[in-house]
Amino acid sequence: MKPLVRTRLADDLADRIAQLIRSGEFCPGDRLPSINRMAKQYGVGHPTLREALKKLESIGVLDIRHGSGVYVGRNPDRLLLRNPMYGGGATRKVMLDLVEARLTIEVVTATLAAEHATDTHLQSMRDLLDEADRNRSDDALLNHVNMAFHREIARASGNTVYAQLLEVLTTLFQKEQLMLLDVQGAREQDHAEHCGIFEAIRDRRTRAARDRMTAHLTRV
Repeated sequence: MKPLVRTRLADDLADRIAQLIRSGEFCPGDRLPSINRMAKQYGVGHPTLREALKKLESIGVLDIRHGSGVYVGRNPDRLLLRNPMYGGGATRKVMLDLVEARLTIEVVTATLAAEHATDTHLQSMRDLLDEADRNRSDDALLNHVNMAFHREIARASGNTVYAQLLEVLTTLFQKEQLMLLDVQGAREQDHAEHCGIFEAIRDRRTRAARDRMTAHLTRV
């Protein structure tokens, strides 16, 4: 970890940390050094370091756990974006565009997941459904868990590009996803549909997985 001397420090620092991870210096699940230590080693201020870490978190390279530390994500080999932040307003069109984009990706990932999901993927989906069922009254947590369920389906598809695209979409548009949950207000129906999608994937019924995901996102 050598001090940075170039401009655009947050972007450069994000690239440097990502390179360390790609080189094997840190592996999935590893905890990074403390904020104070990294800031000192790189020769940057805390705000610059936090901005770089947030950029990497937004695309799934890092997992920032408040009160615990910064960890390498489960799948750190991401499609890195130079500026992974969406700054537009949460308009009706943006939310409709978001669902339309997700529909294009997730009908395919659900179909592929029914073919390729491993026991580990299926257990993760089951655990997320159970967690969602326990937290239907907490919108922020429920939205987080629901999106994690959709991302797990994408990972189970076996298609790395689809999985990364959905990771970026759901991460960049967290505010819009939460608003969609509030607008439709159908938490019980959402959960029932998620369970139906899971059952189709678990039972290797590709057509049912495709049709149920299509119906779910079309309703949304």
